[in-house]
Amino acid sequence: MALVPEGTLMRRAAFGLAVAARRMLGAPIAGARVALLVGAGDNGGDALWAGAELRRRGVGVTAVLLTPERAHPAGLAALRRAGGRIVAAQDADAAARAVQRAQLVIDGIVGISGKGALRDPAPTLVAAAANAGVPVLACDLPSGVDPDTGEVMGAAVTATATVTFGARKPVHVLAADRCGPVQLVDIGLGPHLPAPHAHVLDAADVAAHWPLPGPTDDKYSQGVTGIAAGSATYPGAAVLATGAAVLATSGMVRFAGSAADGVKARWPEVVATDTFAAAARVQAWTVGPGIGTDDAGRDLLAAVLDAQVPVCVDADAVTLLAGHDDLRTAVRGRPIVITPHAGEFARIAGEVGPDRVAAARRAAAELGVTVLLKGNATVVADPDGRALVHPSPTSWAATAGSGDVLSGIIGALLAAGLEPWWAAGCAAWVHARAAGLAADGAPAPASAIQAAIPDVLRRLSDRSR
Repeated sequence: MALVPEGTLMRRAAFGLAVAARRMLGAPIAGARVALLVGAGDNGGDALWAGAELRRRGVGVTAVLLTPERAHPAGLAALRRAGGRIVAAQDADAAARAVQRAQLVIDGIVGISGKGALRDPAPTLVAAAANAGVPVLACDLPSGVDPDTGEVMGAAVTATATVTFGARKPVHVLAADRCGPVQLVDIGLGPHLPAPHAHVLDAADVAAHWPLPGPTDDKYSQGVTGIAAGSATYPGAAVLATGAAVLATSGMVRFAGSAADGVKARWPEVVATDTFAAAARVQAWTVGPGIGTDDAGRDLLAAVLDAQVPVCVDADAVTLLAGHDDLRTAVRGRPIVITPHAGEFARIAGEVGPDRVAAARRAAAELGVTVLLKGNATVVADPDGRALVHPSPTSWAATAGSGDVLSGIIGALLAAGLEPWWAAGCAAWVHARAAGLAADGAPAPASAIQAAIPDVLRRLSDRSR
């Protein structure tokens, strides 16, 4: 801001916002109606300047001022010069009509400095837009959603789409369902930005790190994955975790556990034994899905950790870690991924709370392992402080057995030599894409998610060529 004339950044942001609004309105835009919900400060200024740009292109623009005395002066003057209409939110009937008759509402209520739920009269106007089915374009972020954690503590906007400026903010991945598709407008901040708070993997990242066999590889050189999962009560966990490992790589998978017969019946290529002691050497283990939390489960987890190879600790094994100090000591500083959901996380590291990234970072540092905190926005944190967030495009992965599939993929990537942070992140990405492919708009069981893994990898392989 010190290097460019005053107002330059706002004008750049507002122009990008106006372009996105025109795209949402469709052609022709002349005669269309847009309502601006304008709060105090620069976020409202962005909306007002965007409104002026739209008005000059023939759009009917009404600015509903939530706090008229604190509206951005230059933006308000620009809209007035362009012929825009101004309504105070305190004129409830006129404000409601402007929103309900609009073809698009631009949310300029609060920006990245806003905290807490929307305050009156904003909730009434936001509800009016929702009830009338009017799409909402959020300026920077949906108002009422915490910019740093994605937490919603009361009335808040659910945007159809969001336009943000300079850089994405944590809210855009931690509360992706509130933001809709997010468009980033470059306003020239790139050289001045600090190190990112967290990372988001894309297809190119995953394709670059996914292990592919070369001409000199064989089944052993690609990494042999061990799966210690299932029990008489939960034999399906063994089948799901093992099959995911089989489909995630083209190397070799060994299984150890009482569900060996069921695993062999479904996956004849797996080398299965009834006990861990009978299993041959592997490059990494996945342990925990369906093993139980009794003494037998504890002994199995201890034996896996004693093998001194990378480990994915999932499900019952996470609960066992939480209840045994000696096991927690055994994992510290090791190439290990633990994969708790919120309930398991609370047992091993305390309540998640509103800030999922901070919680995962805290647990990774305290436990000395890589932590994958499951959820619609999955967070992977490393003891060195790195964090990535994977916003799932759907919620289809929230189904019984889905976590077993994820843990099998992670184990396969660990066996192939990926470091835990990358193994967990790439696995989460592929798992979410497989859930989306399997569901295709309808509920899908974990076995269908498992079966979709090759399709996801095939598409990744096509990208890498």
